[in-house]
Amino acid sequence: MIIRPTTDADRDRILACPVNEPAGLIPPDRYRDELARHQYRPEWTWIAEDAGRVLARATWWGFGHGAYPIALDCVYAGGPLTGGPLTGRTATGRTATGRVALAAELIAAGQEALRPPDGAVPPRFEIALPMGWRSDPAVMAAFGWRRDAAARAGLSDELERIRFEWSPDAGLPRPTGRLVFRPEPDDDVFLDVFRQIAVGSLDVMTRREVAMLGPDRQAREDMDIYLAMPGDRDWWRLAYTAADGQLAGMILPNRNTDGAVVGYLGVVPGLRGRGYINDLVAQTTRFHAGRGEARIAATTDIANRPMAAAFGHAGYRACGIRYVLSEPPG
Repeated sequence: MIIRPTTDADRDRILACPVNEPAGLIPPDRYRDELARHQYRPEWTWIAEDAGRVLARATWWGFGHGAYPIALDCVYAGGPLTGGPLTGRTATGRTATGRVALAAELIAAGQEALRPPDGAVPPRFEIALPMGWRSDPAVMAAFGWRRDAAARAGLSDELERIRFEWSPDAGLPRPTGRLVFRPEPDDDVFLDVFRQIAVGSLDVMTRREVAMLGPDRQAREDMDIYLAMPGDRDWWRLAYTAADGQLAGMILPNRNTDGAVVGYLGVVPGLRGRGYINDLVAQTTRFHAGRGEARIAATTDIANRPMAAAFGHAGYRACGIRYVLSEPPG
């Protein structure tokens, strides 16, 4: 068996891999589209092959201009080796068999090769799941073996996030007048607000990355992600209290390849607990709606109840789960 990155010559075989499970796979049309945008790449798509047959595939995703991927986006593992089922020791030192072992070996090889330098955050495995996924045996099965493989490849930290969506039939949240929103051309000002918002954040990934990178580098890398997205930097706003002009937080409305997203928002530590998060979500929603967006997407940790409640107040509905598997800090 050979594990390797693909080349352009492998494309037809990659596209022929079955898409017959309800989780953890991307359809061929999406792969083609994002390959054209340089968000999927042959060198970020890895396969395990035996006697010319693709046994497993793992696909990493990143920004079109990026040197390294951000996320592992798809894992497929099919039939057995010609010499019999694979049995091996995985990255965690445990023994595994069958497609879990095969996928674990493939994920570990790709993660090692695609790891960014200088201690930057390595790619995480993100699996899209439907609401109520734990009550669906087919989804549980598709998710379960991928989680086992990821853990055995070293991606053992788990985080469940709720996906939300707003559409015009939900109506627009009304402004309260408590905050005013102003543009700010200086990136360094936004960078400082990123650092402030990270203090005591309820966002698990923010806390992990601050612990891993330190507050300054975490703020820079976080902001760079939002600068790299397809939205316009001119959309970003700082929020100030209308009563006395205190900095309250910021909103970064944005877009991805599927459409409008809430992007990033947060309240500075000294003004938390006053409900300003509702004002930030509402303003972001009004901004996108004013541009004619028919759909706005958002995501937050399942444990971040204030953020989830703010989306609910603004008319967003929960529409799915994003399950994130990543390397543990340290």
